[in-house]
Amino acid sequence: MGLVTAKLRLSNPRDASIEPMDVPALADSGSVFLCIPDHVRLQLSLDVLQQREVTLADDSCVSVAYVGPVVVQFKNRVGVMGALVLRNEVLLGAIPMEDMDLIVDPRRQAVDVNPASPNIASGIVKRAA
Repeated sequence: MGLVTAKLRLSNPRDASIEPMDVPALADSGSVFLCIPDHVRLQLSLDVLQQREVTLADDSCVSVAYVGPVVVQFKNRVGVMGALVLRNEVLLGAIPMEDMDLIVDPRRQAVDVNPASPNIASGIVKRAA
């Protein structure tokens, strides 16, 4: 399977005067978080909430800024989350994909909404006592 990308719309829910950004994102189910480059953080004026230590694919550890909140939109799905400031491209990891009920379709090499729930995001939660 080749590289799979998705077109996302990112916005800052704390400041409606800032224009949302349409960005290509590399879908990476082996990564956990949403990752954005610093220029996206600056354009959306996202607050740095804390520093996080992360392990990269080469097993090296780095400290990076964790920013947010950021609204992520894909088709009819919306998620509100934090993001790591890392790399020079937007990376869509497993947690945001799970949060918005998205799938990677290897046959089409595309990200899409879950065909089992096309109209509304679904998820699994433990029953409350």
